[in-house]
Amino acid sequence: MTRLVGINHVALEVGDVEEALAWYGRIFEFELRGRAGSRMAFIDMGDQFIAFASGRTQPPDEARHFGLVVDDREAVRERLREHGMTVQASGSLDFTDPWGNHVQVVDYRDIQFTKAPEILRGMELDGLSKSEQALKELSEKRMATDS
Repeated sequence: MTRLVGINHVALEVGDVEEALAWYGRIFEFELRGRAGSRMAFIDMGDQFIAFASGRTQPPDEARHFGLVVDDREAVRERLREHGMTVQASGSLDFTDPWGNHVQVVDYRDIQFTKAPEILRGMELDGLSKSEQALKELSEKRMATDS
């Protein structure tokens, strides 16, 4: 039986690709990986990416969402506030983009998700470390030492 080993990318439907690149660019630092004509654009997240596809037609998502891992969740919270988004003062960080995509933002330090050291170096994040709780959870799965 084949095992799931990760997520390569997430595809988001947006109204307009250029508007999505501009909007997400005000919140997150990213590099454009490439384009497929005027209807798709791809932004890098190290060894993964997000694909923006123009033409969203469904209503906004409420419960259905995806999570983005960042190096500083609180900085994202502040950027969202600066751009008029209403978000919780602390704790969970969720927002809905202008096209109705529900996004949850989590901090790399606090979750089991890990990047290989060479990927972190390539992303210039090699000083990023895990919280004690995340290390404990990884250690319990025999995916990290708890030292």
